[in-house]
Amino acid sequence: MRYIPLTLLAATTLALGACSSKDKAVEDVPPPVTDVGSTTGAADDDVDLVELPGAQADLIAAAGSDTIYFATDESLLDAAAKATLAAQARWLVANPQVNASIEGHADERGTREYNLALGERRANAARAYLVTQGVPDSRLTTVSWGKERPVAIGSNETAWAQNRRAVTVVVR
Repeated sequence: MRYIPLTLLAATTLALGACSSKDKAVEDVPPPVTDVGSTTGAADDDVDLVELPGAQADLIAAAGSDTIYFATDESLLDAAAKATLAAQARWLVANPQVNASIEGHADERGTREYNLALGERRANAARAYLVTQGVPDSRLTTVSWGKERPVAIGSNETAWAQNRRAVTVVVR
């Protein structure tokens, strides 16, 4: 009879358990709602939404942030959001080789459907402002994650405020 060291058995069990829970977590995240009806002129196959970490860091360094925030149940841009988006637009205009995906998010309150629609309105508001600042519409896409990808966990105003956002993600 062959014996397996207990530490090897424990490590194998942990590794296999981690794989199965990781796969389940990925399955639990629904696909995003994308702006299929946009007027970008680009088909879904024309844009490879692969995040470019180095370029993302450059955008953040130049613009100060890749994220803007919204009031509860709102998709209107305040002065701070417009200032951040104007800085992002300057960087995007200066870097015509990159595209951007604007991700709209909502806090945990409300139904999934409501928050997906709200996230879409937020992403579209940011996109529209970037276009007014000179970024070609053809370089921008939108996606709504609704309440599915919070950055702050919690059921309080601090967490909710951090999750009501739109994020500009530099993509290829």
